[in-house]
Amino acid sequence: MDVLQLLVSGLANGCVYGLVALGFVLIYKATEAVNFAQGDFMMLGAFVTLAFVNPEYFGLNFWLALPLVFLVMGLFGYLVDRTVLRFVFGQSQTAIIILTIALGFVLRFAVGAIWGHEPQNLQSPLRLGDLRAGGVVLGLADVAVILVTAILTLVLWQFFQRTKLGLAMQAASQNQMAAYYMGIPVRRVQGFVWALAGIVAAVAGILYASKGAIDPNAGFIGIKAFAAAVIGGFGSLPGALAGGLIVGLIEPFAARYLPPGWSQVAPYALLIAVLLFRPHGLFAQVRAKKV
Repeated sequence: MDVLQLLVSGLANGCVYGLVALGFVLIYKATEAVNFAQGDFMMLGAFVTLAFVNPEYFGLNFWLALPLVFLVMGLFGYLVDRTVLRFVFGQSQTAIIILTIALGFVLRFAVGAIWGHEPQNLQSPLRLGDLRAGGVVLGLADVAVILVTAILTLVLWQFFQRTKLGLAMQAASQNQMAAYYMGIPVRRVQGFVWALAGIVAAVAGILYASKGAIDPNAGFIGIKAFAAAVIGGFGSLPGALAGGLIVGLIEPFAARYLPPGWSQVAPYALLIAVLLFRPHGLFAQVRAKKV
């Protein structure tokens, strides 16, 4: 029964890691850029939700506030691409990485200046209490996080398979030049990808905040999410989610069955092993180039 408790907790954490990792992969596939501020996007989404929902701020109904949160974070992601990223367009990947790292520091400072640096709790209906069965205590918030992530994964799959914008995003991610010659507005599609990454980050932030307190340093979760994206396969959307689940499961089991401190080290030990023996990731599909 102890294993069940660890399993649910690990899956819930892994869902958050996987959603942030999904943002990494979305942006990378569409623009070949690595957004190291993706974890801070998640943190910002959590605080924007807090501002709309908590009674000491706007005090809106949680479900009515969600579309506003998604609109704000989608617009924020789009504007980051249309403004900040345009200044380094055509520059090296190193310049983009440094820029996004700096953006993350700016976001943490701005959130701290607006909302403070003390941990705060989101008034979320997903905080459903605990379910006790024998000696097992299952957090219903963890179960809700898993269910919401499963639903979002299905929605995203349908979006990419059945909508013109989703198909255009896939085409642009696979071959930008070919997509351009087929009449797809690649630059505009890239902006929409950044917007989608912002919305996904907002969902991850809401789920994360529903499990516990948040503060500006919550954005550092992006480091684990990046490791999850690499473990799963940096070019694979399903791999990003799977990598997040793997990292999420490793932590509680390592904390339970390994010496103290190993729970923080175990995900990165796995990352090193994956880079050594399967550098493209566990679930990546490597295609050989024909010449």
